[in-house]
Amino acid sequence: SRLRHLLTPHSHETADKLDSALESSARGMRALWVSLAVLGVTAVAQAVVVVLSGSVALLGDTVHNAADALTAVPLGIAFVLGRRAATRRFTYGYGRAEDLAGIAIVLTIAASAAFAAWTAIDRLLDPRPMDHVPVVAAAAVIGFLGNEWVARYRIRVGRSIGSAALVADGLHARTDGYTSLAVLVSAGGAAIGWQLADPLVGLAITAAILLVLRDATREVFGRVLDAVDPALVDRAEGALRDVPGVQEVGELRLRWIGHRLRAEVAVVVDGDVTVRQAHRTAVEAEHALLHAVPRLTAALVHADPAPTPGETDPHLALAHHTAE
Repeated sequence: SRLRHLLTPHSHETADKLDSALESSARGMRALWVSLAVLGVTAVAQAVVVVLSGSVALLGDTVHNAADALTAVPLGIAFVLGRRAATRRFTYGYGRAEDLAGIAIVLTIAASAAFAAWTAIDRLLDPRPMDHVPVVAAAAVIGFLGNEWVARYRIRVGRSIGSAALVADGLHARTDGYTSLAVLVSAGGAAIGWQLADPLVGLAITAAILLVLRDATREVFGRVLDAVDPALVDRAEGALRDVPGVQEVGELRLRWIGHRLRAEVAVVVDGDVTVRQAHRTAVEAEHALLHAVPRLTAALVHADPAPTPGETDPHLALAHHTAE
């Protein structure tokens, strides 16, 4: 693999990293607008059936589908902002706007759960017959097919570009698909004259939305708190230890900025080498990280000299700052 790497033309210049970042944002935008169109058509078709049938279960599913479609708006804005270059005020760029969009998605899911619960409880207290039962069943199947297609598309693209918000949105759409199938149960109950089936299924849909809310909250707020997969840390440490000249790996930190990763690490090198040699080792360490860690766009590598017997810790002057 090392020989293949040496013989294959490649670059780690800033312009190339920027091109890759822009391409990932473009893929995210494309996934958003395509899924928005599909879910929009699905929600409109279901809304027409809601008006005809009065099904509260289908109404809850339709509102959830519409909310899921509209989450493309804040996420799209975040992808556009993420393309902007860093400034002296926003020195890391605008990638964290994606995390804010993720919070907006979580709040949207919570609002749709509240609305679905309210309509279901209202219908439970005041049962009404469902009209056009076969049409409701057909709308439920349409909702499932539309959501499952969108879910697969968003999750695939989100995982490919490293966007937690897009993956969460895809999982949201997948659960919407299964709740659409639950509307079939409501239609079946109405077909045999059981009026309570509709509001009960509406409450079941609310419970499913709350489960999605829990998972999406964990995913999004994990990113906000700079959580990363520990396997990525292990992978980065393994790559650094294989770099010639690196004697030990010190503190290693990884952080998501939008759907791109940045790293900060301290490596221990021979204290007797020249500054140029230590710098060369640091560059090789960064190079190794860029190849070992997916979606890593930059790494800051600090070279520490290997300690010698009786030598004072060079970081001792910083101790009172870190203690604070």
